[in-house]
Formats: sequence, C-alpha cells, structure tokens
Amino acid sequence: MDADDWDERYRAVERVWSVEPNRWVVRETSALEPGRALDLAAGEGRNAVWLAGRGWRVDAIDFSPVAVRRIMDAVGSDQKSVRATVADATRYIPEEAAYDLVLISYLQLPRQDMAAVLASACRAVRPGGTLLLVGHDAGNLEHGTGGPKDARVLSSVEFVREAWEPCADLVVAEVAHRPVGEAEALDTVVRAVRR
Repeated sequence: MDADDWDERYRAVERVWSVEPNRWVVRETSALEPGRALDLAAGEGRNAVWLAGRGWRVDAIDFSPVAVRRIMDAVGSDQKSVRATVADATRYIPEEAAYDLVLISYLQLPRQDMAAVLASACRAVRPGGTLLLVGHDAGNLEHGTGGPKDARVLSSVEFVREAWEPCADLVVAEVAHRPVGEAEALDTVVRAVRR
C-alpha cells in the first residue's frame, strides 16, 4: 500500500488502531531511561504518544499525512514532546547516532527495502542506545493470524538478527504470541543495543 492508500484507510474510520501502545513496545521499553526516540512508520502515533507520556522526546515519521495529523491531534498542546513529520521510512535519512531508542513497529516491507530501513535505524541510534522491531512474523501464514498474507513483507527473527548483529548486541530475539480474540498472532520481537 502507498501513502494515498493509507490516507484513505485512515479517513474511513475514526481510528484504525487502538490508542493503547503495542504490548511488546511497553514490555521492551518500560525499564529504559527516557531520552530521544525515533518512531519509524509511526502510523496514528499510539507508541509515540505513549513514549512521550513517559518522558521521551519523540520524532514520529510516517508517509501518511492523515496519520501525521492524527499524531499531532493526539499530542495536542504538548507538541514539544512529539514532532511528527510526513516522510517515507524507506527514503528518510535520520540524524546519525542521535537517538536513545529507534522503534520500528509493524512496518511490513519487501526484504530489500526493510534491510535498508534496519541499517538506517542502526546508524540513527547512539552507541548504548536501543533498537526495537515488532512485526508480523512469517509464521502467521501457517500458524497464526493477522498481518499481510504476502510472505515477502513479513518479518522474521533471523532476518532482523542478520541486519542488526553487525552493529548491535541482541538482547531479545523471539517470536511472541499475541492473543487476537480466540486466535493467536505471531510477532517478531527483536531488541538490540548498539555497540
């Protein structure tokens, strides 16, 4: 889907996603000392807004202007804590070694594009900073539910490990099980610390 498709999807309903942060983002970042964060492909900003509420200064990037407006509406008058920008994560060049946390949550791209985003994320996080990816795992095609039905855009622990091990030490690398009604979704969850 391109930015226009996402704009239409966001316009069709009041909220596409929950206002609550992603459970794995909460689990993996709650113990971190707040600093500066980059949320790549932030969507409607549920994770960015939650991080800001915990004291983080967040740069939220998304290629949908409708999503970016929703982030700014959610932030309201506290626009110093979240700066939302319309930008495509595959073309965005973040400031190098500038972030204490770089978050990629459910960004589903073809492997070549995703590899470039993962490399860019590694350059953007400062030494000692945290990289976190949460994505729809490829295992969903046979054993889970949710996410795209195209294996070429699904995540895997192995793929993220291969991208991040040259620059960071992996702390968490798992396929996590997330209840979805009566079913279960499988999520790739990888947290790493930049060397």
